[in-house]
Amino acid sequence: MSTRGSNSQAPTTPHRPPHRPGGRGGGHRLAMPVEKPRDFKGTLKQLLRFLRPYTWVLGFVILMTIISTLFTVISPRIMGEATNVIFDGFTALLRGEEGAGIDFAALGRILLTLIALYLISAAFSYLMQYVMAGVAQRIGYDLRRQVNQKLSRLPLSFFDTKTHGEIMSRITNDVDTIASTTQQTIGQAIASLITFVGVFGMMLSINVWLTLVVMVTLPMSGFVTMIIAKKAQGYFRTRSRTLGELNGHVEEMFTGHAVVKAYGREKASIERFNEINARLYEAGWKAQFISGIIWPLMGFIGNLGYVLVSVMGGLFVTRGTVSVGGVQAMLQYARRFNQPIQQIAGSINVFQSTIASAERVFELLNQPEMEPDRTTKRLIDKPRGHVKFEDVHFGYSPGVPLYQGLNLEVQPGQVVAIVGPTGAGKTTLVNLLMRFYEIDGGRITIDGVDIRDMSRAELRSLFGMVLQDTWLFNGTIRDNIAYGRPDATEEEIVAAAKAAYADHFIRTLPDGYDTVLNEEASNLSQGQKQLLTIARAFLADPPMLILDEATSSVDTRTEAQVQRAMEKLMKGRTSFVIAHRLSTIRDADRILVMNEGRLVEQGRHDELLAKGGFYADLYYSQFMGSASGTAVGEQAAPDGVVRAGQVQPAASPE
Repeated sequence: MSTRGSNSQAPTTPHRPPHRPGGRGGGHRLAMPVEKPRDFKGTLKQLLRFLRPYTWVLGFVILMTIISTLFTVISPRIMGEATNVIFDGFTALLRGEEGAGIDFAALGRILLTLIALYLISAAFSYLMQYVMAGVAQRIGYDLRRQVNQKLSRLPLSFFDTKTHGEIMSRITNDVDTIASTTQQTIGQAIASLITFVGVFGMMLSINVWLTLVVMVTLPMSGFVTMIIAKKAQGYFRTRSRTLGELNGHVEEMFTGHAVVKAYGREKASIERFNEINARLYEAGWKAQFISGIIWPLMGFIGNLGYVLVSVMGGLFVTRGTVSVGGVQAMLQYARRFNQPIQQIAGSINVFQSTIASAERVFELLNQPEMEPDRTTKRLIDKPRGHVKFEDVHFGYSPGVPLYQGLNLEVQPGQVVAIVGPTGAGKTTLVNLLMRFYEIDGGRITIDGVDIRDMSRAELRSLFGMVLQDTWLFNGTIRDNIAYGRPDATEEEIVAAAKAAYADHFIRTLPDGYDTVLNEEASNLSQGQKQLLTIARAFLADPPMLILDEATSSVDTRTEAQVQRAMEKLMKGRTSFVIAHRLSTIRDADRILVMNEGRLVEQGRHDELLAKGGFYADLYYSQFMGSASGTAVGEQAAPDGVVRAGQVQPAASPE
């Protein structure tokens, strides 16, 4: 609902999940720039506290990763032993040694050992991935559950300061980012670290000099990556910014396509699209081209190290310093040495996105909540609708009061209209009555019970609401009418629709009451949507009513019909009617005139007109020039009296 006038949501740029690097052979493409958190350490601590219940499972995952990686790291060394067996056998044959030949028994044992290592490594890797997938989904489930519960405990003031798109982004994209990247980064980071340490250790055990040759390529790879990344990230940022601009333009043009056509702006719209699209193409191909250079260069550096190891390894073999199998193992390790570095670098980028998403989610979870209900017991068994505001103080912002000592008493069954200019505090009065906001001082009572002593569920069950901003959900018309009473019978639903003068147009729809409304209910007119919300209030049959410009979207004839139906609905119920069209509240038992948070006048329609005060000014200002035949600058009031310049008292009938 609108809390302070009509709050329109500002358009938001669609939130895009962070780039998740990956590629063949475990390598990484050049990652797009990722969003960095404002408080990395604080968010990381909170994330670790959240992951504390999963400590044992994550420990098991880390152990499985270590075992799987170690077996994979050891395999090239053992494969080198197999090469040595074959090489020694052939060498002995060439020398003509007695009984020379390949030791197939030893070779078989080595091959069986290799197969066992690969199978065990694959089994532990599968087990790690399986468990981690379950943990990641559980983390996402728990986060979504906590966020959903948190949203129900947040005050309405939080939603006044956040757009719907921003809140939805935290629930969906950010939570999904945390879950999926946690699964990706934990296993991959541990595996990469163990691989790097293991490969480095195995190379040292084979030959120190060959290890140094491989190490020479490491700073070269880092330097090339740094230079290319710095150059490409500018284009990636431009591409992301331009893509957001293009999405915004397309969304604007499609949502406002009727206005675009009405003003003949199709050509300008297409030209604007082409201009943005050209800039997106320019930035996109440059980003992709420059980032694509990294692989040929990395391949060249890797091949350079591969050649150096092969040449020096061959020399060492001739001198008997290193075996042929050792050189073969070194070549395999040289191929794998740079991969863990690239994976760790990619994981750091992804982890930063995880922390940035976690920061947004935890920011929501750390928001101050509404005051908890003092009791869950029902305090009013038979509500009469006696409402009192006693010395109520309230302001939306600290130090900027709106109400300063508001006093008001509404008797049971009264129809109370609340009028005043925009920003006078009309809807605020209803917000306080429903405890959408908490008062700063004084108290509000219903039948003598302070509403702060009641549970919010009990308090809000006493009211039925029909708002100016209609809200219908994706479902059938029948379900929307029965929203307040899901157990209502078909006869009760139809009766409510007839009372709201909605039955006729519902039956003209192809599927009648089974017509499915889309997310925005755009397959109905605004007036039809309003009638459905009125029917919903009829069916709920609450002891008190709040009507906020309930007939503002219906035509004049239907408005008159709905007004008569509402008079029946409001009979015997305490009703609060917020109205801008003052002609609709002439028969109210009491009219409250608000201005700048103050109750400036109150009384019946005729009494307030007779006073010639603030209400009379508001009332007659709505009929400026509405009567035909009046002189220029004059106004005709509904009572037929022609008024000019200022409000004049009506002439007495003769």
